[in-house]
Amino acid sequence: MTKTRALRLSGVALLIVGASMVVGPPASADIPFNVAVERDLGLSPRQAEARFAQQDHASAIESRLRDTLGAAFGGAHFDPSTGKLVVGVTDPAMTAVVRAAGAEATEARYSQRELDGIKSMLDETDAPAGVTGWYVDVYRNRVVVEVNRAAATRETSAYLDRLRALGPAVRVAEVTSSPRALYNVRGGDAWTTLAWRCSVGFSATGSGGSRHFVTAGHCTQGAGPAYGYNDEQMGSLGGSTFSLFGDYGKVDVTSAAWTLAGTVNRYGGGDIAVKGSTEAPIGASVCRSGSTTGWHCGTIKAKNRTVIYINGGAVGGLTQTDACAEPGDSGGSFITGTGQAQGMTSGGSGDCTDGGETYFQPVNEALTAYGLRIVTS
Repeated sequence: MTKTRALRLSGVALLIVGASMVVGPPASADIPFNVAVERDLGLSPRQAEARFAQQDHASAIESRLRDTLGAAFGGAHFDPSTGKLVVGVTDPAMTAVVRAAGAEATEARYSQRELDGIKSMLDETDAPAGVTGWYVDVYRNRVVVEVNRAAATRETSAYLDRLRALGPAVRVAEVTSSPRALYNVRGGDAWTTLAWRCSVGFSATGSGGSRHFVTAGHCTQGAGPAYGYNDEQMGSLGGSTFSLFGDYGKVDVTSAAWTLAGTVNRYGGGDIAVKGSTEAPIGASVCRSGSTTGWHCGTIKAKNRTVIYINGGAVGGLTQTDACAEPGDSGGSFITGTGQAQGMTSGGSGDCTDGGETYFQPVNEALTAYGLRIVTS
């Protein structure tokens, strides 16, 4: 990094909540893949291989049953204890259909469509202070609205009373912290603008052969150049969405010095090859790569989550996990053990010392929005 750019970066960093300006290797850079999986998921390499294969199978079953069950589909999640998909049904007559597909059936009071409808209604509301977001809880078949009481006001209490009046389909849950956007071509590597550092999500190409990578939208706001981990210019900021429509953006890679790679950095464990972008179910294990904390793994807890960032406003369509992350990891890769790209880190709460929650933007939505195809290897 040149001295001029370093000074400009330092000046802007003071204005960005939680920004991380350190571009060097993360403290956990020497942790190999198998150690990270054992550390974060409690799985041996053989157990992890079996788990990821089961998740891929469950994902395919969920896709089929979602269409087959239609209005009777009450949500689904992967159960790691059995290695099977658990599917909620609002019509007991459909239980046999679920079992015939190789999944377990459980009774659901509300359909996925009903709960998604409530969540969509919440997305249209102007949430007061202290409300940190909402999502459909497929485990308990309801919509959960989270609130940080430490930041609540009188308006918050009135807002929550109105939600409780909707009945048992909505539950208010208290949290102790508010999520923040994690400010700060191989997935997980660092890249910078003139203002902050983030992490690469996934390499992608356009129909005409144009070259890009997708990352978090709050990382690509504005215009200007983009630089790689070695401070060499890669290209320029090419698009940004950071709203209820999601948190995704792209960088246009125009420098001939850079080659797009269909891999993700495992920080000490070699690269993992990107094989596709099949969406994993709730309950599945995933791992995350980022330029601040390296490689960490966790479990998908909820999808289509709306999050209200204390330094960025409401963002919709995110997937919630219990993998940790810190500022500068934003935009980095979420991927399964079998190489299925899942998304790009958006934000979260907590850290990788005490643990926390992290949200990611599903990658397929970003690819579709920009008309791109993910680079595989």
